[in-house]
Amino acid sequence: MPNALRSKRDFLRITDLSREELLELIERAAEWKLLGKNGPRPLERMSIALIFEKASTRTRVSFQVGIHQLGGNSLMLSPAETQLGRGEPVKDTARVLSRYLDALVVRTFQHSTIEEMATRASVPVVNALTDASHPCQLLADLLTVTERFGADALRRADLDVAWIGDGNNMANSWLEACSVLGFRLRLACPEGYDPDPALLARAGSKARVVRNPRDAVHGAHVVNTDVWASMGQEAEKAERQRHFAGFIVDRALMAAADPKAMVMHCLPAHRGEEIADDVIEGAQSAVFDEAENRLHAQKALLELLLAQ
Repeated sequence: MPNALRSKRDFLRITDLSREELLELIERAAEWKLLGKNGPRPLERMSIALIFEKASTRTRVSFQVGIHQLGGNSLMLSPAETQLGRGEPVKDTARVLSRYLDALVVRTFQHSTIEEMATRASVPVVNALTDASHPCQLLADLLTVTERFGADALRRADLDVAWIGDGNNMANSWLEACSVLGFRLRLACPEGYDPDPALLARAGSKARVVRNPRDAVHGAHVVNTDVWASMGQEAEKAERQRHFAGFIVDRALMAAADPKAMVMHCLPAHRGEEIADDVIEGAQSAVFDEAENRLHAQKALLELLLAQ
């Protein structure tokens, strides 16, 4: 079992990395972006499974292309195509797949599922999204911030980040990044839609929740938002639309931000709902740079976890 002999490291949350590791990973992601398809192939002869319970465009394509460019082979698996869909325990699947593969990239609903997968697998497990956290998206977002504000932007203490909308997995991951890097974070969430209180407490004085989007955006360098109803919350859409009225990132709201502020959205977006069409298409938008950067950030991550 050669896979079991390799030291194993998982990536389930941003906080699985130290400050210096995170900063170095973002710097390496920028290098991978410059290298493009012509870089080294540290995953040569490696095979990685993508186990996706949730639909995906950016995550699936960026991981598959990234693995290919790194010299590896990817296998796309869904519960409908495996025994997971027929009730096989996660712990059994994790142990069996570990004997065939070099890593597991998992996109699922409950965070406890990926935690169990990581506990039982003898190869690295990567969180490609859970209801609690979306750390790979944050790697791309942080790379995008450095592209707009300079390579040392994340090392400075004067970066102000705003989150507008639901206290969802993306908000949680921004809180985790705040606790690791120490930038200032203000999250504007309607009452009852706050992020994980434990993560908020961990970030300490660097992060706070407000109820007025203008209070979050005031002077911010980075403005983030996401859909109001995530996958699995479709039945709550009408209720959420009522509660989130006024939480749209539009030109009027952006006028309160720093004049050089950038706008990010992890996509897919509901244009005219959580973000105005002219903002997502405007000069301050980094939405499509952010989407591209999933590829480069995840290549740096896989290199860190597997190229030993």
